[in-house]
Amino acid sequence: MRETKYWTWHMFAGVIILILLGIHMITMHLSTLLGWFNPAGGDAIGWDNLLARATLFIYAVVYIVLLGAALYHGLYGFRTILFELGLKKGAQKFINILFIAAGICLFAFGTWAATKFYIIAQGA
Repeated sequence: MRETKYWTWHMFAGVIILILLGIHMITMHLSTLLGWFNPAGGDAIGWDNLLARATLFIYAVVYIVLLGAALYHGLYGFRTILFELGLKKGAQKFINILFIAAGICLFAFGTWAATKFYIIAQGA
């Protein structure tokens, strides 16, 4: 039952990644054609547009949600692959602890970076 719950979260994270990367593709790569997310005009990945989008709170939230979904999806998927190798219980426990610690550290650092960039962009 517990693994089913984790697998469900894994699939949910995959859907979130699919949706947010779809939004990213529209924002960054179709924006030149559509002109939706080019607040400063010109190139969608230009510095002026980057700063203009960075001042929007929703972008910081989306980055953090995408980071969390990608970390969970990737680490859980890798954990599943490793467990299929038939590791002993002690090794599985070590991998669980390692991946949880790495995920928390990476999420904390990524959240700090996204928040810091949002705060810096507010002053620019």
